[in-house]
Amino acid sequence: MVKQTIQIFCRIKPAKAKTSVYEINPVEDGANLSIIIPKDATEGYINNKREDFRFRFRNIFDQNAKQDDVFSSVARPVIDNVIAGYNGTIFAYGQTGSGKTFTITGGPERFADRGIIPRSLSYIFEQFGQNSDQSYTVHVSYLEIYNENGYDLLDPKHEAAKLEDLPKVLLMEDEDQNMHLKNLSIHAAQNEEEALNLLFLGDTNRMIAETPMNQASTRSHCIFTIHITSKEIGSATVRKAKLHLVDLAGSERVSKSNVNGLLLTEAKYINLSLHYLEQVIVALSEKNRSHIPYRNSMMTSVLRDSLGGNCMTTMIATCSIDKRNIEETISTCRFSQRVALIKNDAILNEELDPRLLINQLRAENLQLRNQILMQNGSEQFNESLTPEMIAKLVEQVKVYLADTDNEATLNVGADMRKIDQCYRAFKKLYLELQEQAKTASTQSTKNSQPIYITHDISPYDSKEVKELKEIIKLRDNEISILVNMLKKEKKTEYRPFSESTTPPTENSFSSTDRATNQLKNMSAGRQEAFDHFRRDNPLSQKLEEHKRILKQRYTEAKTLGEEINQCRNRINHMKGQYEQMHLRLAAQLTQDEIEKNRGLNELHTTMEQEQIKYREYFNRLKNMKQEIEHIQHIIEKDRLQLLKDFDDWWEQQSEQAEQQRQLLEMKPSTKTNGNLSRQTTGSFQSDYSSASNSAPKTPQQLNLPLTGDKKTDDDILAFANARQRVLSQVHKCKK
Repeated sequence: MVKQTIQIFCRIKPAKAKTSVYEINPVEDGANLSIIIPKDATEGYINNKREDFRFRFRNIFDQNAKQDDVFSSVARPVIDNVIAGYNGTIFAYGQTGSGKTFTITGGPERFADRGIIPRSLSYIFEQFGQNSDQSYTVHVSYLEIYNENGYDLLDPKHEAAKLEDLPKVLLMEDEDQNMHLKNLSIHAAQNEEEALNLLFLGDTNRMIAETPMNQASTRSHCIFTIHITSKEIGSATVRKAKLHLVDLAGSERVSKSNVNGLLLTEAKYINLSLHYLEQVIVALSEKNRSHIPYRNSMMTSVLRDSLGGNCMTTMIATCSIDKRNIEETISTCRFSQRVALIKNDAILNEELDPRLLINQLRAENLQLRNQILMQNGSEQFNESLTPEMIAKLVEQVKVYLADTDNEATLNVGADMRKIDQCYRAFKKLYLELQEQAKTASTQSTKNSQPIYITHDISPYDSKEVKELKEIIKLRDNEISILVNMLKKEKKTEYRPFSESTTPPTENSFSSTDRATNQLKNMSAGRQEAFDHFRRDNPLSQKLEEHKRILKQRYTEAKTLGEEINQCRNRINHMKGQYEQMHLRLAAQLTQDEIEKNRGLNELHTTMEQEQIKYREYFNRLKNMKQEIEHIQHIIEKDRLQLLKDFDDWWEQQSEQAEQQRQLLEMKPSTKTNGNLSRQTTGSFQSDYSSASNSAPKTPQQLNLPLTGDKKTDDDILAFANARQRVLSQVHKCKK
């Protein structure tokens, strides 16, 4: 259990008008905010009004504070504890127009203006990726409390024309005084993108109106809840925690804002719910209070754990230092000081998996029964074990040894015959492992001994000559394969390939590191053979078709993404129009007349249609993403298979070329090895005599390094000329 007070922070909104005098003084473990209100000389000489107000906070963010700084100080410690298994709550409190929604949700224009909620989602999934030893699941819910009624902003079964069409969320309390929310849907989020889209869908249904104090005032309390379940891989312990991110509606003085009609009704409900919240805060800060009025409002009932319960809670007070708002700012700071007196008892929400717990209880029950049997000695076993029983015991021992769980048990009952047999099985397996270890050690010693090669070497036994001989041998195989391919080309009429069946380039086969490395390491001759191989391979045509489909899906996904962005912009634009029209009509008509207004209803219907279209496009994009990933997997698989088939074919051709070379060497001949090499090379030249008229080039023309060994130099020159003619013929065929 972790006992700590609610952490309070303060953020000062950038001012546009004249501001009051204030100071921020850093102190140990916090900062002090000093607000100075000079005395008014018109009130007379005798004036005992207080001039200096000082408030202590954990940290104070001045007007130039960035959203990232606020998130790092306020939200990140709470989120880390939530991931560890503790409940957490972050809520903003302040008057209307002081920057609560900007702090919690963020601004809609710049990416850097993201608030605590979207940054929290990004941070949570980022932490999941770093903790590979844990498995996590995330679910989100979005509750709005408007005029003391709860609504589910993420309900998938209802298409809301207005807020009242959404299903109402009902509060229910069990025997243990735990609050439950009926009709509040919880949605799974597999990744950050899905979670952010759920957040956007909920935000489109929020009640926002223009007031004299704020052009986009949230007229309701919203609670975005992230449910996190974590489990260590291989463990039975499950940790469940929830994070409440609360955007409270702003309090306002009706005498100052002069609102009326629907805005006045909303302001009354907002102020009343905040008044009940303050009642709870005051009651919790008083040590002798035995009753806490949680049930006075829906918001305090929902946040019951967050206020004085099993939760780590953080509050950020948003303050406006404009002279006209200084009284409300001081009131907000006083409220935060009372909040700081509340102590919460956060408990690690850890429990065992019920199924595993049942298995453990069953095993414990069986073990206790066996102990009783052994102590009483009431059961006697005189007969020998059958072969079937022995085999079953040996299998149980193997299963027990293979189980990686530290709490695994081997239960064979109170029968000493079975226990002895298990010991014998353990001993036998141990001896077998020892024998295998000795055999492996002996084999390793043998393999580590040096290998002596005993074959006849030429007088010119230098390192360079050996390397060049190996290269010649490899190139001879390449020429042999290319010759066979050229002969095959002569037998079949060459057909130019259309664009749709053109073999893909090397870059198109580089989706994986393995394929890229294989292609880069290919010699020029092998790459030429690979191009011909994949051109005639049916798998290559299949691969091209998948690539065409993938390109088409990418284009469709891009179009859908543009449509989604356009829908989002249209929804935001129409929402602004609706709020302005609603505000204008609220000052002129009654509530019934407003609901029957044709223009307002048509705009609402259009906005509803856009929301339906947005959901449809989003679902299509989500499904298309899965299809794209599937196609990418198929393409990657086909590419690797094509490379594997080519490697097998190349190895087969190399073996055939090596066999032909050995047959030529085995023929009786009175000529030297150098002449034999020239005869072999001459046989290659005869194959190309009809297809090439170019004379053999000199080593200087070919720019080849020579060794000084006549035999080796002749082989190098013959190989280079033959290979050049083969490549020339291949080039002519391509034309």
